Amino acid sequence: MEEKTRYSDAELEEFKQIILDKLSSAQSYYDELRASMANTYGNDTTDTSPSFKVLEEGASTLSKEEIGQQAQRQMKFIQHLQAALVRIENKTYGICRETGKLIPKERLKAVPHATLSIEAKQGRK
Repeated sequence: MEEKTRYSDAELEEFKQIILDKLSSAQSYYDELRASMANTYGNDTTDTSPSFKVLEEGASTLSKEEIGQQAQRQMKFIQHLQAALVRIENKTYGICRETGKLIPKERLKAVPHATLSIEAKQGRK
């Protein structure tokens, strides 16, 4: 039996839907983080605490830094998902960039933006 060199158009469409779903939820989460960082929810019905407590300012700054880091990680995840969509359009999605073999479907369903097979990733240690 001949080994497959790429996923079929139907399989690519299935992966595309998985990625689009993940992209939508990732974008929503990123938007929430950005709004939280910008304090767009501050001093309205969702903010019932007094605004200017000296002891809370340090915690607030730390919290904003953590939220900023989360937002950066989320944006990187979004960019990886978008790059995966480009690979689907180019019909190169699911091909390990080191071995040239197909990445197993199970891995792509768990990590849809993967560009390396487990074997290639473990070989990088």
